[in-house]
Amino acid sequence: MVLLFLCAMHSRGYAESPTSQTAQDKTAPAASAVQVKLGESSTRLGGPWKFHTGDDLAWARPDFDDSSWDAMDLTVAPGTEGAGWTQRGYPGYAGFAWYRLQVDVQGATHRLALKMPDQADDAYQVYVNGQLIGDFGKFYGKRVTAYNSLPEGFPFPKGVANGTIAIAIRMWMDSATRFNSPDAGGLHGPPMLGYATHVNDLVRLDYDDMAHYLGSVYLEVLILSMALLMAAALFWLDRQEQAYLWLALVCTVTLLYNAIMLSVNVVAWLGQTPAVVLTDVVLHPARIGLWVLFWGYWFRMARIRRLHQVVWPLVALLMVGTAMLRPPLYGLVVPVHYAGFLTPTLLVVKLGLGVLMFLVAYRGFATQKTEGWMAATAVVLGIVSNFTSELRLIHVPTMFVVYGFVIQLGTVATVVSLLIITVMQQRRFIMAQVLKEQWKMEIQQAQEVQQLLIPHQLPEVTGITIDSEYRPAREVGGDFFQILPLETPGTVLIVVGDVTGKGMQAGMLVALIVGAIRGAVLHSTDPAQILREVNEQLCERQHAIATCLILRIDPDGTGIIANAGQLAPYLNGAEIEMEGAFPIGIVPDGDFSIASFDLHQGDSLFLMSDGVVEATDPHGALFGFERIGELLRQKASSEDIAKAAQAFGQEDDILVVQVRRNLQATTVPG
Repeated sequence: MVLLFLCAMHSRGYAESPTSQTAQDKTAPAASAVQVKLGESSTRLGGPWKFHTGDDLAWARPDFDDSSWDAMDLTVAPGTEGAGWTQRGYPGYAGFAWYRLQVDVQGATHRLALKMPDQADDAYQVYVNGQLIGDFGKFYGKRVTAYNSLPEGFPFPKGVANGTIAIAIRMWMDSATRFNSPDAGGLHGPPMLGYATHVNDLVRLDYDDMAHYLGSVYLEVLILSMALLMAAALFWLDRQEQAYLWLALVCTVTLLYNAIMLSVNVVAWLGQTPAVVLTDVVLHPARIGLWVLFWGYWFRMARIRRLHQVVWPLVALLMVGTAMLRPPLYGLVVPVHYAGFLTPTLLVVKLGLGVLMFLVAYRGFATQKTEGWMAATAVVLGIVSNFTSELRLIHVPTMFVVYGFVIQLGTVATVVSLLIITVMQQRRFIMAQVLKEQWKMEIQQAQEVQQLLIPHQLPEVTGITIDSEYRPAREVGGDFFQILPLETPGTVLIVVGDVTGKGMQAGMLVALIVGAIRGAVLHSTDPAQILREVNEQLCERQHAIATCLILRIDPDGTGIIANAGQLAPYLNGAEIEMEGAFPIGIVPDGDFSIASFDLHQGDSLFLMSDGVVEATDPHGALFGFERIGELLRQKASSEDIAKAAQAFGQEDDILVVQVRRNLQATTVPG
């Protein structure tokens, strides 16, 4: 009596449904067994099975009386799909339920095994004569972790072959599963009983069919991996091209998505709910957003930050909305009827991202026509790959069977688009490298020209000391200066200027100006006349503009200046007043600003480029004329001024030339 009481208490602790029977019923007569005579193949156990909701491990015992349970025939009619218990009289039920069947096996000559149906919601344990022979899912008491359905077969215990065999299947379905499928619940078809070797062959055939179904996905993973490696390598070699980085992110997210989808269809390692959350809620919306941003970077959108501000809120909204329609929220936290407005809302958000991708591409085509139809094809295929479920809504076929392999339209679109993009990015990388080499060559040539035009060793002029400090902002600057001693001792021409443009073009323009000045000096030493001749030559060439100042100092210290757009010189710390004038190369027969001065013994004259005044600190403040005046009052040298401007925040070339008239010793008559 005590033993029976303990057994009853034990079985009550496992019961979940108020209709659960207990182990006390085991004394009742058992139901009649299904006759099974095995030949060389397997047989489907359609039943009728005994079915009962709730949970009690005592129901696995072979002598348990299930005569009061409902009968459920699991036979699937040809051409139809099996239905779960929600379509067999138990709508809305979730949790534990049991199937039981007594079979009378005759003629078995080898070890038996049971093959479970391919579709079952969601996890189960299989018992034979009260002994657990296998499970699918992780059972921790009343807590269960379910996985995506996989082909499974379980061998019977040794010695269990002929005679009456009690098969009990303990099922568990997540409460959210019934909201995702109208026919959810338990077994969707009959298990198969047969010899273990034959059952193993059937399981292998199911996995082979699965491989045919997923074959195109394996190809997609291969192409994605190659595209990821290519994009990562190109970004490593060219960090300035951000499109390579964003393509690598697209490939990474898509690879994670496919890896999860493949793995849950091959091995039970990730539960159903985490897999759904990762694929549907996180990775799929993120992939769409990354595709939009990739094309924005590919077409070098000017307002890429604005694109980020539009894309990521839409992606976040799509993630949140999708999470509300997926387990574990849907049906438990989010009422089922909310799907009536959540589904169309999410469709609008997702289509909005698709429209945004199209608009980005359209603007890119309008501004950059180099890729042409290749880029257009890749964009269209990218949209198709991300919107296959929406295409099914309008009855566009998205699945094809070719030689027994299932080909997904989304997979084909992804593979072809990535192949096109790979060709495009290789083309862009090669062109960028060619341009980079050309640019390096131009810089080298311009540096060679500049070395000839920027004197490193200044010529000596009788009675005058000249110092210079030149600091280009880039490899090749646009500033230039020349010191040209004339035939009369103590007479010198000083030229300071700045040309438009950079690189080889600027270097060639400087060479032209210096050559024109040297040619003009052969027949005139008047600064104004020299400027006029140089101006005529530049105007004839067009698009050749430069600021230029030419001054001449005579042996007695008198000087004359002709200025075309340069900063006025400073004499003893004070700026020489000069009217403004256009740079040379703009207006033929233009007038230039003319001024004269006297450079007495001990006087100092400074000439500077606008790079000194326009030096800018991190807060946007200019170096300005006041700082120049303060430095001149402190008797700063050309090097001091250039160093101060550069430290303040160099933006352009810095050139400072200082001219001092030497003191001459006075001879006292003896």
